[in-house]
Amino acid sequence: RRSLEILKKNAQAVLCSSRATMADCVDAGFSASVLHHVPLGVNDVQATPSDVQRVRSTYSLPSEYFLFVGTLEPRKNLARLVQAHALVVDAPPLVIVGAKGWGNETPIASENVIFLGHVPTADLAALYAAAQALCYPSILEGFGLPILEAMVQGTPVLTSFATSTEEVAGNAAVLVDPLDVSAIADGLHRVLARHDELSHLGHAHATTMSWQHTAALTHGVYAQVCAS
Repeated sequence: RRSLEILKKNAQAVLCSSRATMADCVDAGFSASVLHHVPLGVNDVQATPSDVQRVRSTYSLPSEYFLFVGTLEPRKNLARLVQAHALVVDAPPLVIVGAKGWGNETPIASENVIFLGHVPTADLAALYAAAQALCYPSILEGFGLPILEAMVQGTPVLTSFATSTEEVAGNAAVLVDPLDVSAIADGLHRVLARHDELSHLGHAHATTMSWQHTAALTHGVYAQVCAS
């Protein structure tokens, strides 16, 4: 608590990856004058067909699947996603990728829920590319990088309205109420029905979010602080 008060008093600049995070900082007592919006980016490098074939073989993936990527902890809302997935008749299996975080969030693997655990970063692009959709109905995020990582592969995205996820997704994803299991289930139907449209919209959106832009904004903030 004391460290936070010192930080709020002395910080000359605070870089926030989303406007939602900026609002959280204001609520926590930071002066709006020191907050700077510096969104994260994504590398526009798409997985090749051979990459996809390799990961399908390595992880024995089904021909079609929904994908979740993220640390397993309560704010990721995995329990509601698994419940919603079970409501969708003939849904592709749900493949879950992520290391354990805090809390008891590890799902029970079944025929229709496949838990891969942590995977090498080198395999992620192809895992996104092979998926029917990324399902990311998180309750709270500072940014939500998996959204862009999926979009750059042309993979449709389902995510939460409000918080930073809606902000990151722009108008290129299916947005749902993360606290409503039936709404998430309906979103799973919609993301499949709009697959081709969302694939195009998402990729176009992701290509506007580069690390070069992030670096340029960061440099600008540092230059401003050094000049003051």
